Amino acid sequence: MTSRVVQPLIMSGIMAIVMTAVVTAINLGFGPDFMMRWAMAFVLAWPVAALSALLAIPVSARLAARLLRK
Repeated sequence: MTSRVVQPLIMSGIMAIVMTAVVTAINLGFGPDFMMRWAMAFVLAWPVAALSALLAIPVSARLAARLLRK
């Protein structure tokens, strides 16, 4: 695997952990089942985040290059 694949997977994993924790806490609070609900949300969110990152990084890199050329 190359860094073009591994980096988005790591980044999306970190983002999915943070975002699912925040949204789960806001919506459900820190009840006794928080960890289980957070884990379920993460398992669903990470593949979506990883695919999104793999598709969005090249697009955002091109847009950033265009913006910074001006």
